[in-house]
Amino acid sequence: MSSEDLLFELKDHVAVITLNRPAQRNAISQAMSRELTEYLQRVREDDDIRVAIITGAGGTFCAGADLKERAASGGERREDQSPATAIEVDLAAKWTTMKIEKPLIAAIDGYCLAGGMELSLVCDIRICSTEAQFGLPEIVRGFFPGGGGPQRLAKSLPQSIAMEIILTGDRIDAETALRAGIVSRMVPAEALMPTAKKLATRIAGHAPLAVRAVKDLAQASQDVTLDQAMRLGGALRWIVGQTEDAKEGPRAFAEKRDASYKGR
Repeated sequence: MSSEDLLFELKDHVAVITLNRPAQRNAISQAMSRELTEYLQRVREDDDIRVAIITGAGGTFCAGADLKERAASGGERREDQSPATAIEVDLAAKWTTMKIEKPLIAAIDGYCLAGGMELSLVCDIRICSTEAQFGLPEIVRGFFPGGGGPQRLAKSLPQSIAMEIILTGDRIDAETALRAGIVSRMVPAEALMPTAKKLATRIAGHAPLAVRAVKDLAQASQDVTLDQAMRLGGALRWIVGQTEDAKEGPRAFAEKRDASYKGR
């Protein structure tokens, strides 16, 4: 499952996935897309992983899909060769639709465009360098983003901001992305990965089951009424309250020591 185009490392419950084609601005080939899906599946299934960071090598996050590879195949994507009525039924089969229960952090430097921006939007937290640039330029090339970019932007940003990004295909800079709420932090490039790792380590130190439950609650709350979200929150909080970790937290506080969470 490994290649030099995509790197994976795991330390202290934090996984780092690095897109590693800097000469191609980390453009995602079809092989990379499949491998990325496999790595994210590992993040889902490996209990030793509590948080994952996605980043890019060489001063670039990702400039999108590999258009040269697409052009060499006649300009069509593999999925475009299916009938127009075809619907993706296995949502876990692709990184664009896979449900990831654990927190994902995007550490973004340089270009974060097209499929690269869609990859960042899959993540729960996005931080960027001052040199980052964001955009969904597919509309300029005669098609539109197919990895959830329009849907996720429309759900998370004010309508006018989201629609300007979607319909113009123009890039926005890091400061604009910060003001719009696309990213939560903007830091110098040299501080990007240290900041991401510090944030990931902070989250990884919490009780894993509580983290997963509260992420699920926050995401589900976007699609239901407040009353429904409150009922779901009550049920999840009761379930998490039965875990060993929920007892360890107060015990550690009373004993004036750091809690040791086991994910049980």
